[in-house]
Amino acid sequence: MNRKFLRQCACCKEYKSKEELIRITKDHKTDEIVINNDNIAAGRSIYVCKNKQCIQNILKKKRIESSLKAVIPDGIREKLTTVLPD
Repeated sequence: MNRKFLRQCACCKEYKSKEELIRITKDHKTDEIVINNDNIAAGRSIYVCKNKQCIQNILKKKRIESSLKAVIPDGIREKLTTVLPD
C-alpha cells in the first residue's frame, strides 16, 4: 500500500509529485523564507513547477507573498530565477 501523494502548483494548479516541484517554505520558528528542496524545514509551504513560466507568474502576481503571508527577500527571487535551465 505505497501511495504517492501529489502536491499542487501555486501557479498552474496542476497536481504533480514532490520531485517535479520546487518547495518554498516559511520556517515557523524563524519566519525565514527558504527554497526547501530537501523537504526538511517545517512550516507553511507553497509549491511551484520547475518551469520558467510558472515561476515568473508567481513572482509577478505575488502569490508567494500572499500564500506565506510574508515579504520575499530579493535573494530568494534571484535563486528562483537561476534554479531553472533556459
